[in-house]
Amino acid sequence: MTATKKIQYICAVALIVTSIVMVGYQVFTIQDVANGLLIYVGQAFLLAGSIFGLDYYIDKITRIVRS
Repeated sequence: MTATKKIQYICAVALIVTSIVMVGYQVFTIQDVANGLLIYVGQAFLLAGSIFGLDYYIDKITRIVRS
């Protein structure tokens, strides 16, 4: 695994973890989740999913082309 892929995976996991932590903090402190935080969570999960999904399809296409 290259350094670039490691950094991408770390960023994707960090986005997911930070969004879950922020939602958990708001739920425990004010018993509600703000709209802005929901937008952040949606964008974080979308970016993380794109990182993992795009890498999967590139690897799959590369394997098909090489064989």
